[in-house]
Amino acid sequence: MGLLDRFEQRLDRMVNGAFARAFKAEVQPVEIAAALQREMDDRAAVVSRGRTVVPNVFNVELSPHDHERLSVYSSTLTEELAGMVREYAEEQRYTFVGGIEVVLGRDDSLETGLFRVLSEARAGVASTPQGGVRVPAAAPEGTGQPRLVVDGTAHPLTRAVSRIGRGTDVDLRVDDPGVSRHHAEILLGREVVLRDLGSTNGTYVDGVQVGEVALHDGAVIQVGGTRLTFKAG
Repeated sequence: MGLLDRFEQRLDRMVNGAFARAFKAEVQPVEIAAALQREMDDRAAVVSRGRTVVPNVFNVELSPHDHERLSVYSSTLTEELAGMVREYAEEQRYTFVGGIEVVLGRDDSLETGLFRVLSEARAGVASTPQGGVRVPAAAPEGTGQPRLVVDGTAHPLTRAVSRIGRGTDVDLRVDDPGVSRHHAEILLGREVVLRDLGSTNGTYVDGVQVGEVALHDGAVIQVGGTRLTFKAG
């Protein structure tokens, strides 16, 4: 029996078969579970050999009708979905940067039977393990959220991989002619690692050009003529 089958049977027992009576056009929990698996596969990021990071925060946006119907079982459903995410990650040898969180939201623009999943890898999230007791998530090194400080403005690092550059599709855009479109990226894991992406003018940490390096608290990163200070927490 596959993971989705086990999830469906376990949930069905917990809510006394309530979802078996749903209309075909309505969203079924197993569809959401399958979508969460696809989201992890699609957004998996290899940050080092043997370490693949996937999203740990999932916002499931539902139509008004489906949200009203499923919100009655919200606590049970989100706990079971979080448990399924955890099991699937173990099977695929994926890792997380924080605890697992699944939230059911409402989007009035969606028709019944349609839903979307928005996800991100976010550190410092509280996880809900099976049993329903919330515990603090394991946080990266430091006492708070890792961040980059540029000209006095802090930019939290919440994704498994954050790209820095001059392009419009990066996470931290630097408007500097000496910066490449995709200049460098920061990988959030046991260590916070900075990696140059083959930039034209190079990436420097504390005045030394680097290809890939683990960042220490207070490290000064230079891309083009712009300096960014890394704060571990």
